[in-house]
Amino acid sequence: MKNVRRVWKTPGAGAINRLTLQEEALTPLDRVSVRVDVKSVGLNFADIFALTGLYSATPKGAFIPGLEYAGVVTDVGQDITDFNIGDRVMGVTRFGGYVDTIDTTPDNLQPLPDDWSFEQGAAYLVQTLTAWYALTELGNLKKGQQVLVQSAGGGVGLQAMKLCRALGANPVGFVSSSKKVDFLKSIGFNQCHVRQTPFGSQLKQLQLQPDLVLDAIGGEIQTSSYQALKPMGRLVVFGAAEFTPGKNRPNYLKAAKQYLFRPRYDVMDMISENKSVMAFNLIWLWNEMAFMRHLVADMRNIEITAPHVGHSFSFEDAHQAIECLRSGQTLGKVVLTISTDL
Repeated sequence: MKNVRRVWKTPGAGAINRLTLQEEALTPLDRVSVRVDVKSVGLNFADIFALTGLYSATPKGAFIPGLEYAGVVTDVGQDITDFNIGDRVMGVTRFGGYVDTIDTTPDNLQPLPDDWSFEQGAAYLVQTLTAWYALTELGNLKKGQQVLVQSAGGGVGLQAMKLCRALGANPVGFVSSSKKVDFLKSIGFNQCHVRQTPFGSQLKQLQLQPDLVLDAIGGEIQTSSYQALKPMGRLVVFGAAEFTPGKNRPNYLKAAKQYLFRPRYDVMDMISENKSVMAFNLIWLWNEMAFMRHLVADMRNIEITAPHVGHSFSFEDAHQAIECLRSGQTLGKVVLTISTDL
């Protein structure tokens, strides 16, 4: 029986290059846990921000990054009735996902659809849950509404576009390249545009006035998106890609300047214009498991295609995968693959 596991671990936040591949002893499985042989790990921007110390939820001291994975159950505790050895599963974790074996609780696991690969499973939960929560809980999305989706070619953006369509809304996607526009159009999203500068001028030219905006970029793009909203429109913010650090660590001078000139909203103006701004950090849901299970159950009732995995790296190449994600040139999800033999 396996008694060690491989993990990507950092002694503490501050620089990406502190992350190293290590071995850890596996402790005996307790009565209420499930052991999963991880086959694929999903990467998220939160990993990069945590590794560089720019994420508010970053653990103190040494930690393993990673919020989601997919694999096969290899052992179950005596009190477990929800899962069996051999089950294909996808899961979430409050950090600790860059591993080849993980012990978790049933609340953090979902069955992996039979026709999905492990890579697709590792690309589903966090990003789809982000999109679902933004659209339905905060955005109060209604059928027929127009939704402006920033970074529509990324993991969250693609899932948001698909959910909008499934819910009867009208998604309009903005991306960084014509290649991404071509991809989106190839899967049926014809209202897609390469983002231009200044973004406000582009929105006026296109005569867009959305009911809802999903943004994880910030800066002028976010400000202009807010200004374009209809009365009673909502801006939902779930990230700040403009603060993406350099290849190893943050450029603190640049970050300080961006922070000083970040978007600001006057509540009195918001009252007059009948607009709302909401923001969230998804990882807080890990402390609200009953609510999280409710959200996941609702979103899994909505039929959308499997996530698009655009970039797959071997488990040993975590640094290359992180740099791929950090570059901002990705299409769909970035994953680490450990094995696909099951």
